[in-house]
Amino acid sequence: MRFTDKGIAALKPKAERYEVWEAGKTSLGVRVSTRGRKSWIYMYRFGGRARRMTIGTYPPLTLANARVLQAKAKESKEEGEDPGLAHIAKRRAERQAHTVADLVEEYLAKHARPNKRSAANDERILKKEVIPVWGRRKAKDITRRDIIRLLDSVVDRGSPVMANRLLTIVRRMFAFAVERDILGATPCVLIRAPTKETPRDRVLSAAEIATFWHGLEKASMTPLTRLSLKLMLVTAQRRDEVVSAAWSEFNLSDGVWEIPALRSKTRNAHRVPLSPLACDLLGQVQELGQGSLWLFPSPRVDGLMAPLSVTHAMRNNLSRIGIDNATPHDLRRTAASNMTEMGIPRLVVSKVLGHSDGSITAIYDRFEYWPQKKQALDAWSARLEEIILGKPAASNVVPLAEAGAQQ
Repeated sequence: MRFTDKGIAALKPKAERYEVWEAGKTSLGVRVSTRGRKSWIYMYRFGGRARRMTIGTYPPLTLANARVLQAKAKESKEEGEDPGLAHIAKRRAERQAHTVADLVEEYLAKHARPNKRSAANDERILKKEVIPVWGRRKAKDITRRDIIRLLDSVVDRGSPVMANRLLTIVRRMFAFAVERDILGATPCVLIRAPTKETPRDRVLSAAEIATFWHGLEKASMTPLTRLSLKLMLVTAQRRDEVVSAAWSEFNLSDGVWEIPALRSKTRNAHRVPLSPLACDLLGQVQELGQGSLWLFPSPRVDGLMAPLSVTHAMRNNLSRIGIDNATPHDLRRTAASNMTEMGIPRLVVSKVLGHSDGSITAIYDRFEYWPQKKQALDAWSARLEEIILGKPAASNVVPLAEAGAQQ
């Protein structure tokens, strides 16, 4: 039979499967199943034995493309490789290749959860933004254009900052795939962040601090969520470090909170002095906790309150609270800015905040600045009470000069 696309399309199924071979002894044939499925086949000899190789299915694979694949198979045979076995191995590898959903799970299990404090956030973003779009696709088939289109879709729906976060996570996931020899190269090369971000510099004024503190009582959130936000403002610690705290980290009688290295963003243990106002808030938290191991247990499941839920609660209640454009991290920035304004040295404020210092000097300097940190947070506690109550509060804060002398 002389092969043409029209002639191949006209082949009809019969009671039994049959084969049609191209005239001219080209070794290219078509197998037609009883249901009408048509497959291209290539007949050849290798190692003195007759072999046949299924090239692909018609019509997805056209006659012209079938000839191209047959020619490649002939080249492999001439180079001493059995094209049929190579084709089977390729198809097996294709079937076993990681889908994007597989890659996401391996990335979370082998990299994110063991190494990243933000693993839960990575999982949430990947399962919301990536798996619904690419989940069933092979990871090796994802292109730079696919990633750009995904990021554009997130920007177009009005979430440009989320697009930046998504790129960061996807870039790390594909780099992980290269490190694990799942992929030979990452498709994220030369992809820039979709949006230029302006660092936040929001600091609540004294009036806004008072409005925030009292406005929390009108907010639609749990009492423990209100207290977590207040504790962030009072202690100047990070959202995740506050919300994920365990009672085993606290010594209320000595006024000490020890954040372990595993929970610290800097991976360094951090000791936080507890001011009188912080101790008062912790007492309220303890009363509401009903014996939980955690300061802020989840109201819905057995375990911790999700830190992101605190951010959502604050964002969704800003109008009820009476302020605008504020986040939990702005509370930490507000505390730091006020301490600096009160004359507390920036180095001491940095120690209060638990910032990392990788300098050689810092490696040998194990002095924790405990007296200065305590004085700073006590002074901030007293200042907060003035703002909240609208009048000066009694304070026994030691002057800065004396704190240094008591080392």
